[in-house]
Amino acid sequence: MIQVNRHTLPNGLRIVHSEDRSTQMVALNLLYKVGARDEDPEHTGFAHLFEHLMFGGSAHIADYDTPVQTAGGENNAWTNNDITNYYITLPHQNVETGFWLESDRMLELAFSTQSLEVQRQVVIEEFKQRNLNQPYGDSGHLVRGMAYKVHPYQWPTIGKKTEHIAQATLEEVKDFFFRFYAPNNAILSVTGRISFEETVRLAEKWFGPIPKREVSERCLPKEPEQTETRRLEVTRRVPMDALFMAFHMCNRNHPEYHVFDILSDLLCNGKSARLIQQLVQEKKIFSSIDAYISGSLDEGLLQITGKPSEGVSLENAEEAIWKELEKLKTIPVEERELEKVKNRYESEQIFGNMNYLNVATNLAFFELIGKAEDINFEVAKYRSVTPQEICNVATKALVPENCCILYYKADKGNE
Repeated sequence: MIQVNRHTLPNGLRIVHSEDRSTQMVALNLLYKVGARDEDPEHTGFAHLFEHLMFGGSAHIADYDTPVQTAGGENNAWTNNDITNYYITLPHQNVETGFWLESDRMLELAFSTQSLEVQRQVVIEEFKQRNLNQPYGDSGHLVRGMAYKVHPYQWPTIGKKTEHIAQATLEEVKDFFFRFYAPNNAILSVTGRISFEETVRLAEKWFGPIPKREVSERCLPKEPEQTETRRLEVTRRVPMDALFMAFHMCNRNHPEYHVFDILSDLLCNGKSARLIQQLVQEKKIFSSIDAYISGSLDEGLLQITGKPSEGVSLENAEEAIWKELEKLKTIPVEERELEKVKNRYESEQIFGNMNYLNVATNLAFFELIGKAEDINFEVAKYRSVTPQEICNVATKALVPENCCILYYKADKGNE
């Protein structure tokens, strides 16, 4: 069991803590409740832009990275549609450097036209490399655009298009910061070789003076239920055809979330998984195939993506997947197959939570979706999934009328 301590500052900053004396290091993980879904549809990519801007200097600290390196630390950040997450690891004797650095960027960034321009170009270049110039790079945009008609999950974290970042003004950037980067919109998770008393003392010293801000409640449109198959076909200069299938699924807090997660693992996690064994190894219909879930806070997607083997049409490849999905609905999964998936998940959890940084990241996320202590009950939730629940969820969700299908065809014109 991971022991969790908690404290909330008067300004609303929630602190969760777990001490680990087996390491000489401390991790600070700062989760801000802002992601791509909080953006204006005409100003997308801002949450991801901020992930970069936060390293461009703050109110009293011109350069973030130098003090981190001097203190023997490491840091990074990531953004998704729901949250923006920052973390820093330091030797325990230098931990106050982390509190100082993170609190100063929460207080205010060193907003400047130059900093914005530098990070703007970095983000635009990343957009081009990952989504415009990479094979299948726009598939995420295409699938999300099909699957979501009203919910802001309809665009990926990078944003809809480069123009939204290129046209961002300093005033718009400042407004975004003060709306979302607030102590009362954040969770600070601290793990490693530091006591709870010291964590609270340093948090009160450095984060305590930051004023609470007006953070408007999220009021996002609920995505209507999909009632018929949605199809799209595109042709691009890519090495081979690819098939993308996306099924709507429940949100992260729904009781069926763990069933969907196990479903995706039964299909494609490991060489003995169904789609890999049947369609790649035995029938050789696909050269590669994968299945995964988004795990998003609002209703997400279970996606299956694959590249058919040479000579296999996308139509035949799709048909082969449907046949395998049908088995999940009609033939209960054998206990041995299910147990293998559950065992893999349990071992991943045990080994993952041996690392103090993973624990910091996970505690912040579980605090966001419920309470940090829930980290101790995740394995039991997976363990409790039954073959009948898998049949029920597959029968309800893995159906054509709940599916978005993208045929991503290779342009053969220049062969």
